[in-house]
Amino acid sequence: MTVTSIAFFERASVFSCEGERAVAVSATPQVRFKRGVLIVVGGPQYRAGSHRQFTLLCRMLAAQGIAAMRFDYRGMGDSEGAPRTFEAVADDVRAAVDHFFGQHPDVREVALWGLCDAASAALFYARHDPRVTGLVLLNPWVRTAEGVARAYLKGYYAKRVLDTEFWGKMLRGQFSFVESSRSLVAHVAAAVRPRAPEPTGEPAQERQQGLPRRMLEAWHAFRGSILLILSGKDLTADEFRSLMAQDPEWKRAVAQPRVRLHEVADANHTFSRADWRAQVEQLTAQWVRSW
Repeated sequence: MTVTSIAFFERASVFSCEGERAVAVSATPQVRFKRGVLIVVGGPQYRAGSHRQFTLLCRMLAAQGIAAMRFDYRGMGDSEGAPRTFEAVADDVRAAVDHFFGQHPDVREVALWGLCDAASAALFYARHDPRVTGLVLLNPWVRTAEGVARAYLKGYYAKRVLDTEFWGKMLRGQFSFVESSRSLVAHVAAAVRPRAPEPTGEPAQERQQGLPRRMLEAWHAFRGSILLILSGKDLTADEFRSLMAQDPEWKRAVAQPRVRLHEVADANHTFSRADWRAQVEQLTAQWVRSW
């Protein structure tokens, strides 16, 4: 498919969230599609993203006529305020959505784009804002002790048996059986450990073991379209795949017609190679225009 590049311009701006200033950068095409993209930043990153992924993604989308914006939460990058977790950024996302439409008044709806815990933050927020009609979720953060143990067992230990480098270390005496055995036993114990009864009176949002369940509830509550992108070689993505395999409700949720699932083979967590980032960019642009 041949795509004609559209002229666009970038501009930095400042908006207010709960009385504190937050910084954003918009990429605005001269001719705009009715749907835009707002990038939600996660983890210790700021609005440029690892390997400048968010900067490059915004520019690529704008060149295809899709208005895009990236911003810093309060307490991140150049924004004011105290740092906060991905479950405490709803006000920041809402202020950013408000600002996005202020910057692009002719755009009618927006898709939230997030990697790792930013994907989880976007999912939690989307149900509460009718202006959000789509979600792009990359390697969503669903971590529990049980989940990460299962992902390690399937994605790490099982693969090492077939790894020639692993056997080479054994032959050279560079492999510690004691240390590896302890690690293996710990992960197996976590994977098979029965779930403890949920304590009464403890808020659900404070129970980390309930994260996948709360995300599933948010998934069902949001009625828009979802693009799910998983890296081929990433522990966080492995955890999500394990969740889908272990939980029939999650499996059915991802199989819904409104959901598109793509895997970027061999990609790491942050899509550090240019060809991996290019795949993500094309998947995002095509999906935004497809519904």
